[in-house]
Amino acid sequence: MKILTFTTLYPSSARPNHGVFVENRLRHLLASGGVEAKVVAPVPWFPSRHPRFGEYARLAATPRHELRHGIEVIHPRYFLPPKVGMNLAPHSLARASHGLLRRLRQDFPYQLIDAHYFYPDGVAAAMLGRRLGLPVVITARGTDLHFIPSFPRPRRLIQWAAAEAAGLITVCQALKDVLVELGVPEDKVRVLRNGVDLQHFRPPADREALRRRLGLEGPALLSVGRLIELKGHDLVIRALRELPAEVRLMIAGEGPERPRLEALIPELGLEGRVRLLGALPHEILRDWYGAADCLVLASSREGWANVLLEAMACGTPVVATRVWGTPEVVAAPAAGRLCERSPQSIAAEVSRLLAAPPQRAATRRYAEGFSWEATSAGQKALFQEILSQRAAA
Repeated sequence: MKILTFTTLYPSSARPNHGVFVENRLRHLLASGGVEAKVVAPVPWFPSRHPRFGEYARLAATPRHELRHGIEVIHPRYFLPPKVGMNLAPHSLARASHGLLRRLRQDFPYQLIDAHYFYPDGVAAAMLGRRLGLPVVITARGTDLHFIPSFPRPRRLIQWAAAEAAGLITVCQALKDVLVELGVPEDKVRVLRNGVDLQHFRPPADREALRRRLGLEGPALLSVGRLIELKGHDLVIRALRELPAEVRLMIAGEGPERPRLEALIPELGLEGRVRLLGALPHEILRDWYGAADCLVLASSREGWANVLLEAMACGTPVVATRVWGTPEVVAAPAAGRLCERSPQSIAAEVSRLLAAPPQRAATRRYAEGFSWEATSAGQKALFQEILSQRAAA
């Protein structure tokens, strides 16, 4: 099979951690054999690469074309005007990508468009599929369904794209339930959860030596994710104040909330107990997972949080808020504990976990039940079914 992956959530040399979960799923699909792919990952147009523009400068620095892990990735530009961009984004994406997708078929006759993130990406892919006469499969991943449909126009476009698509995938049952509530037939949606790279994320050979190298003494908590409000890093910091003084917190990630978090730490008298690590590549993040005693995820919304399985694969149990797909990930004592989204509940569950942690080997065994093989097999089965139906028709 030849497929074209279409998404704005894909890493680049300018933003190596952006949408890495989409890249990981595609890499494992290709490694399973029988599928070839190219990637079209549009980025918003911005005129300057000057560092003062921050994230916008990184968008401008994204190469037009690159090869990542042997996969050809093309980054066309699309216009995303401020304030009104949400409503125009699907149309802008489709318009900017149509000519490219048509040209690509001449050298790479792909049979199906594999779109990730329902809005605007999936809607744009459905528009392109109709123009090109190709089937489209859309994968929903989180905010695209549990937040964006609250806006009337995006909601209508999501419903249209869901009806137009040949197949739909969600990364957890909770997101499938949302699609069904939006009027999608239940049998049109398949749940294919994300896996974890068990070769890359693994327990450290010498955990105590690793902790010494990272400067860790006593119980260590880790919070991972972009520094944005919905990730709840501030709640974890507030929870730390209710935990014994020897407990430390590391936060891995970067984003617009950093100044607020930097101000909150001394405000709560937690200097010396919280470290902001910045954005870390997976090679370094793996060490912090393995060194920590507990990963804490205080998100308000999550489809399928990859950081949970990554930590577990390194032998580290988790405490995570009971939202959306997270209970499907943290579903056994070996995985960790669920909490409510408040500093008090977070602190209480962290205390219970630190007092009676699961065996780290048991946590690793739990994560081993989430390899990528089943997900890749499910994708190929769905793609082949769609293409066979089209051939028969």
